[in-house]
Amino acid sequence: MKWEENVRKVVPYTPGEQPQKAGIIKLNTNENPYPPAPGVAEAMAAMEIDKLRLYPAFPEKTELAKALSEHYHIGTDQIFIGVGSDDVLSMAFLTFFNASRPIFFPDITYSFYDVWADVYKIPYETKALDADFQIRPEDYIQPNGGVVFPNPNAPTGVRMPLDLVEEIVKNNRDVVVIVDEAYIDFGGTSALPLIEKYDNLLVVQTFSKSRSMAGIRIGYAMGQPRLIRYLNDVKYSVNSYTMNTAALVLGVEAVRDEAYFEECRKKIMKTREKAEDELAKRGFVFPKSCTNFIFASHKKVPARDIFKQLQENDIYVRWWNKERIDNYLRITIGTDEQMEALYQALDKIV
Repeated sequence: MKWEENVRKVVPYTPGEQPQKAGIIKLNTNENPYPPAPGVAEAMAAMEIDKLRLYPAFPEKTELAKALSEHYHIGTDQIFIGVGSDDVLSMAFLTFFNASRPIFFPDITYSFYDVWADVYKIPYETKALDADFQIRPEDYIQPNGGVVFPNPNAPTGVRMPLDLVEEIVKNNRDVVVIVDEAYIDFGGTSALPLIEKYDNLLVVQTFSKSRSMAGIRIGYAMGQPRLIRYLNDVKYSVNSYTMNTAALVLGVEAVRDEAYFEECRKKIMKTREKAEDELAKRGFVFPKSCTNFIFASHKKVPARDIFKQLQENDIYVRWWNKERIDNYLRITIGTDEQMEALYQALDKIV
């Protein structure tokens, strides 16, 4: 077709499977196995349905922005709120990565980065992780159009110490450096304190993992006010009403219930420690995880075979047919009961 010559063609991001079958154990998309904070349900029940006929408020003017400001001890003008961290990161790519030089990110990392780069026509280069799946800061200290990486990294689960994060930021003062902290609450030290020192640093987090709200879609970026203003300028040039009213209301309760947040976070980390022991007993090897998942390879049985046989037992984990990681499975940490079912299934497979 002639019109296809003008179509923007990209290879889309492929998320983990979302099977609708009842009774499965879903350990493939890093969702939190526990419900949101109790106040979220209460706020949902009390929500005035009539408000849904009105456009939502601008996120930076809401109680959610105020709650995040109080939680992190920064100004509301230092926070950008979007529809999940994917929306936030996408807006950041569109806003800050416009140089002729390529942006840098790891070769094994969140697989949306190269998709956004392709969609927005951003040149990019990937930098190889070392043999231990570690980012090498020296690879990022050369001319570039911007830097983005997760910390802890995904899908490896490996954490970079804060001093090495700062090394990358301080040696790239002429571009924006984005640190994607989707999993920071499960291990590691946030780069957030560095935003006062570096005006080129953007720290991105999400409600989808540690706050059990993947279904409501809330993500946010934190940085100096000038960065946030630029992000808002682009967002309001694309869609002025990106956040729905329910998300803006329910997110407040998720932020303010600190006790529940800590309880869930610690339960997941405790289950992760046991999972590491159980998987090691069964012949798996993996880097030390600082996330809510384990990136594991078996010493004898190919990952693809384990992946398929687990599916036959209605247990879903994540597998990629990609160079360097095609013999690894990413296993989300579920409840203790879900993990026990996983161990029993693995006993039959490996």
